[in-house]
Amino acid sequence: MLNTKANKLEINAERLWDTLEVSARIGVGKSTGLSRLALSDDDKAMRDQFVQWCTAAGCVLRVDGAGNIFARREGKDPSLPAVVMGSHLDTQVAGGRYDGILGVLSGLEVIRTLNDQNVDTRRAVEVVCWTNEEGVRFQPPMMGAGVFCGVHALDWVLGQQDENGCAFGQELKRIGYAGSAPRDPSAIDAYFELHIEQGPILDAEGLHVGIVIGGYTSFGAEVQITGENAHSGPTPMRKRKDALVAASVIVAEVNKIGWEYEPEGRSTCARIEVSPNKYGIIADHAKVTIDVRHPDPALAKEMYDKVIAVLPVAQKQSNTALGIIKEWVFGDVAFDQNLTDLVEEVAVDLNVSHKHMLSAAGHDAYHLAKVVPTALIFTPCHDGITHNESEHIEPRYTAPGVNVLLNAVLRRANA
Repeated sequence: MLNTKANKLEINAERLWDTLEVSARIGVGKSTGLSRLALSDDDKAMRDQFVQWCTAAGCVLRVDGAGNIFARREGKDPSLPAVVMGSHLDTQVAGGRYDGILGVLSGLEVIRTLNDQNVDTRRAVEVVCWTNEEGVRFQPPMMGAGVFCGVHALDWVLGQQDENGCAFGQELKRIGYAGSAPRDPSAIDAYFELHIEQGPILDAEGLHVGIVIGGYTSFGAEVQITGENAHSGPTPMRKRKDALVAASVIVAEVNKIGWEYEPEGRSTCARIEVSPNKYGIIADHAKVTIDVRHPDPALAKEMYDKVIAVLPVAQKQSNTALGIIKEWVFGDVAFDQNLTDLVEEVAVDLNVSHKHMLSAAGHDAYHLAKVVPTALIFTPCHDGITHNESEHIEPRYTAPGVNVLLNAVLRRANA
């Protein structure tokens, strides 16, 4: 058996970068980034490319009922649970080239490197592409990982619709990724997710790796508002039932709550859906998404309670009816101590600069951490810019983190 501590492997950084560049040509956004929404034609094209790469690397492919793609490099003892790496290939509507994508393609590069070096592992090593992490087209986010981990029922997820009335399950079939392979957490020994930080800390401090010990607790909700159409001219103010007014009150008040808990607290209403959204007519319908986050779970809950208290105020001021139609929570998790210790041990052995930190963004790893030992590894992104087409990374400060992933996975797979 390979002495994995003495033999420190390195990825082919040029090959990883070339692979990222191929991805960057699938689902191109308005400028330099990507707009590759979950279960779109571009998502299918990227999935097809990923499957092609994994097949060429000798992996066995399996797709589960939520469309999660697992590529397996077999170990010497197939009966043992696998060591799994992964993230997502879908993007925001105006997203960058690396958010999620780096994690999946780094996992592929780990498998390619093991092949190059003819390294056998005791356990199988897998890379997974989780479905609909972003939650842009279908809500909530992290759907595929949520199904895998038992957070969401598969039938419920398959029935969710986008704003055009297209069902998740129908779109999964349309693009050819409605799988049936049985997969569950018992098949996983450990899960590693590598991701760009999506924040400025590593870049500002000149560090190569963030070892994530936990996440910001995040509460989310979608509020539906029902008003009544009326002419914006002759209709007296006291007779109006204006759904857009209710939505606007919610947006303004939620923003204030974030400022009350600044700098650690964040609150956002990122999306309003309103109809008929035309000049001269009062809106009869609106939906608003709400997102509050804080590293202290108690304060996150306190912020969300204040959001809930805003809703009757908005209802009264607008003379409408409203209610919460979806709620979700994530991030209230601590990552596995043994795995974070392993990642730190590897970083020290490889002389890679690092620090412990929290994650303010959502990741598939949050769901995995509830059911299997999980580690989340951050690499830098320029100035923390993300969910933006200007998102930027470079090979010279990304490769060290991927080498940490490679060697941590190898040690765990041979443990």
